[in-house]
Amino acid sequence: MHIAIIGAGVSGLLTALELAEQGCKITLFDQQQAGHAASWAGGGILSAMYPWRYPQEVNDLAQYAKQFYQQWNAKLQPVTGIDFQIHETGMLIFDEDDFDIGLAYKEKYQDPIQHCEYLKRTQLEHVNPHISQQFQHAIYFPHLANIRNPRLLKSLITYLKQHPNVEVHENIWIEKFNIQNQHIQSIQTSNGQHFVADQFVIATGAWSNCWSEQLQLSIPVEPVQGQMMLFKTPENWLPTMCMNKVMYLIPRMDGHVVCGSSMQNIGFDQRPSVQTQQNIYKACVEMVPELANFPIVKQWAGLRPSSPTGIPYIGKMPELDNLWANFGHYRNGLCMGPASAQLLRQLILNQDTLVNPNAYSTERLKQAG
Repeated sequence: MHIAIIGAGVSGLLTALELAEQGCKITLFDQQQAGHAASWAGGGILSAMYPWRYPQEVNDLAQYAKQFYQQWNAKLQPVTGIDFQIHETGMLIFDEDDFDIGLAYKEKYQDPIQHCEYLKRTQLEHVNPHISQQFQHAIYFPHLANIRNPRLLKSLITYLKQHPNVEVHENIWIEKFNIQNQHIQSIQTSNGQHFVADQFVIATGAWSNCWSEQLQLSIPVEPVQGQMMLFKTPENWLPTMCMNKVMYLIPRMDGHVVCGSSMQNIGFDQRPSVQTQQNIYKACVEMVPELANFPIVKQWAGLRPSSPTGIPYIGKMPELDNLWANFGHYRNGLCMGPASAQLLRQLILNQDTLVNPNAYSTERLKQAG
């Protein structure tokens, strides 16, 4: 089976990987360089942030993130020489209003990844001695991990480009689907080239709404800008991830600390704003005052594919017999990515599915249309 995938962010890359490893022939397209949009810009926490604030359907996919990435890293690293750096740092959450909810969530779902405990100040200092004195307690998730997402993307792209079943086309804009009798015959690029395949997948993230008019659907996915900041500290200096008021600190193994993130509805504008960066900086040093002693080495912004509930669209698109969806992951594309791709592979190849696919159905697009 020949499958064309439009979009080479984490969703498109993982979908290509799942299908190529099953023997499918893959042609992968991206409008820019592969892996350079929201997937590269994100933080890489392998859990929904405050999972109790999200529909359970989001957590049903996110729960597989660490396990599936560990499996892929073991398979890809010998070929690519790139380690994703899955870093089990644990996380401290300082939002007092979430303490009881988080502890109750742990009891209800019994997901080992979401195991948490309440810490008083002395315990907190033992877990992370750099936390500001203003925080006298926290809830601690010892098993939460993060992934070095630029390395993940580099490894996926390197692996797929050498894969005998895969062809990658970068800097190509797919302009339209050529449809006859509810069947896509080919896709057409902006310079008039046609590509044929048996099945087609839309994995275009924040740009997915651009298909609405041609497919006569309402696709309620739009870009939400998130800004980030990167500090450089000594290696293994910050022992845990930290979270307060939706702002987070994510330590990497080499001492980089990723800080974010903002949310702004400003279309496809990816320029960082000074005011937002100042807000992020203030939130970071509020949690860990000593960060003020270290240099900021990078600042950037990315575009999240916002969808109404954060539940992605995964499955066959309405009214067409060979077009599939894997988009709309909003803030959780990296942690839902591996299970989303596996679910779509299972649907396309008519295999048993790891979760009930109905919750992710594209029939929701039809209703919105």
